[in-house]
Amino acid sequence: MSWSKSFTAAALGLTALLGATGASQAEVKEIRLSKGYGILYLPLIVMEDQKLMEKQAEKAGLGPFKVNWQMLDGGNIINDAMMAGSLDIAGTGAPGFITLWAKAKGIPAVEVVGVSGLSSTSLWMNTNNPEIKSLKDFKPSDKIALPGIKTSLSAVMLQMMAAQEFGKENYAKLDPMTVGLPHPEALAALTSGKTEITAHFTSPPFSYIELKDSKIRRVANSADVLGRMTMDVVFAPKRFVDANPKVVQAFLDALDEACTLIANDKAAAAEIYARTAKVKTTKEDVLEMLQDKDTWFSSTPEGVLKIAEFMHGVGSIKVKPASWQDMFVTQLRDRKGS
Repeated sequence: MSWSKSFTAAALGLTALLGATGASQAEVKEIRLSKGYGILYLPLIVMEDQKLMEKQAEKAGLGPFKVNWQMLDGGNIINDAMMAGSLDIAGTGAPGFITLWAKAKGIPAVEVVGVSGLSSTSLWMNTNNPEIKSLKDFKPSDKIALPGIKTSLSAVMLQMMAAQEFGKENYAKLDPMTVGLPHPEALAALTSGKTEITAHFTSPPFSYIELKDSKIRRVANSADVLGRMTMDVVFAPKRFVDANPKVVQAFLDALDEACTLIANDKAAAAEIYARTAKVKTTKEDVLEMLQDKDTWFSSTPEGVLKIAEFMHGVGSIKVKPASWQDMFVTQLRDRKGS
């Protein structure tokens, strides 16, 4: 089923459910959270490993609290799970969240809200084509692998970089060269040199792993072009946030604790990732990624409004937020976000 059909079906189903049960309920005693594979999900991975959500829920007086973690990767998969009511809070790419926020705004049964920022890193354009030195050198015969054409974090960041390089009216200049592939498959295709894939626009650990191959070179860095901005965020159904303010605050406290742990002890955070993540890598490799100046973790969103304004300007979303606070929970509104 397409995401649009899923969205419509979910809206009808949830409207009926709310009508039948009423909206007033005590706060939940159990929560369903999702994380992904890459380094951008490290705060959530640390939260799970150190049981920080359980700890903060107990401090908030929520009593015995159960946390169910799910591994979901890909904006459409996460959005479908959220709309189906099988997920309470999820980490995802900022563009995927903004798309859903704009589409669902004003529809109580399916409206979503940002719970927090999460992480940022630089996305690297790596290539195996020796003729490519910059974005200007790509030809129609080149193929750029990224997780989701036009919609994924990588795809929207590439559009923003193209707008900087070729002018806003040419923001989609590189879109016809993109091919939708999960990061692990794209890594294998690029390093093999035996497929149509000549470039991969990706995040750590895949970007770092690729450059260990002498045939692969980096030709662009998103942070150099776009500056500092939150790449991944956390979001939830607005009805869940409104009904569970203590749970949401406990989540924010747990996330802040995870980000502080990463900032103060990168070696410990690297050990947790290398031990628990499904991606084959070493603690030393992860530590190198965490020491990159462009990799950072914070629950305060930065630059998310800039992404939303770009997406609205090129017609990807119809609703334009007046401020970054429009998209996020009230608990964040006194922070210095953007």
